[in-house]
Amino acid sequence: MRRKEFTIEEEEELALFLEEMSFGFLGMSHEDGFPRVTPLNFAYGNGVFYIHGSRAGEKMKLLKNDTRVTFSVAKEYALIPSYFTDAEMACPASAFFKSVTVRGHAELITDLEEKADAFSIFMHKLQPEGGYDTIDAKDPRYIPRLNGVALIKIVPQEWTAKFKFGQNAKEEERQHIMDGLQKRGLDDDLTTIEMMKKYCPHHQS
Repeated sequence: MRRKEFTIEEEEELALFLEEMSFGFLGMSHEDGFPRVTPLNFAYGNGVFYIHGSRAGEKMKLLKNDTRVTFSVAKEYALIPSYFTDAEMACPASAFFKSVTVRGHAELITDLEEKADAFSIFMHKLQPEGGYDTIDAKDPRYIPRLNGVALIKIVPQEWTAKFKFGQNAKEEERQHIMDGLQKRGLDDDLTTIEMMKKYCPHHQS
């Protein structure tokens, strides 16, 4: 799956993936001509990406000078060794993964209600078990905290997504890969098999 526009089903698929992930890479323009890439936590909701940090520092300076950004999120599900499908050649070695990259612009959020909503999304992702008082922009305990942190939303203008799970492999090759994953049984190998079945347009259950 790799395209710039998505059907409703695909949008939901991407949202589910992004809700699973909590770490991404922010690309910004730097005055020295080299792009600057910063790894950081993020939350996705309301159709935008949220990131946060100090009000001072390089990130804020760069975004003030140029609000154009890229943001990438990826998860590797399984390394696919060559010998799953070829006993001699190294060429079939691969990796199965999901990745999403957006291009857009960054906006500094100052409204406390919007900040409270965004940080609630963060907490739902990072601490789903609860154990804290609801973040409320009117709560005097939260107001200074909300005022003191910088919150940025990345508004996507262009999406690129790639979910690679052997969709282009022939049926026999794909079966060998699934058999190899089943036998190996590492973390996410069984999940990878399910992804192969889900995303292969010709797979018969």
